[in-house]
Amino acid sequence: MEKQFVEEQPRDVVATKEAQLIFDRLAPLFEKRVSRTQYWLGVINEKYSKRLNFFFNSSAPHRRKRSIPLHSLEGKHYDLAFLEQVLKVLREKTQLTIDFVGFEDKRWPSTDRPISNGRNRLER
Repeated sequence: MEKQFVEEQPRDVVATKEAQLIFDRLAPLFEKRVSRTQYWLGVINEKYSKRLNFFFNSSAPHRRKRSIPLHSLEGKHYDLAFLEQVLKVLREKTQLTIDFVGFEDKRWPSTDRPISNGRNRLER
């Protein structure tokens, strides 16, 4: 019996596919927009389980905040350089604000700038 080798795709191709998957899950949530409602993306770093979670968040006046899970990156994709590639593609497709939680001591690999300034209000 022959072993079949699966050829790995380049990281930028995989990052584009991951970003497209997140965007495809995000797009239907905008079909019915509500006035005076804030929308943003949340990227949560789970240090101990080595996972990056993406959430769609919304907040309307006099209503509870909603947080809808979109996707997770884990395993070999738990990497800041890979996250940077995914976010680059996502930023080309949407203009939503991106809120980072759990990145207080992390820096972007390409620019060496801090990912978030201090602790997020949700981390206090």
